[in-house]
Amino acid sequence: MNVSEQVLRVLDESLSLQGRALAFERTTPLLGALPELDSMAVLALITGLENHFGIAFQDDELNGAVFATVGSLTELVEQTLAGSGA
Repeated sequence: MNVSEQVLRVLDESLSLQGRALAFERTTPLLGALPELDSMAVLALITGLENHFGIAFQDDELNGAVFATVGSLTELVEQTLAGSGA
């Protein structure tokens, strides 16, 4: 399973989307487009991604642009993985 597929699984679980996220593409909008993605869900998603991938995001990396699309979120995870050596 590639990083993008894993991000979708964590997204689906964190937001309780019951499998809907598995059909999302890199261009699928997130923040502002998914009612389930409120401020508390963002925190749950961050924690879920950190736990799943064994990474830690820096506070200055996290902003609204990161959560704009599946692709932007996946890019942050990939960059963090590359920087951590994981």
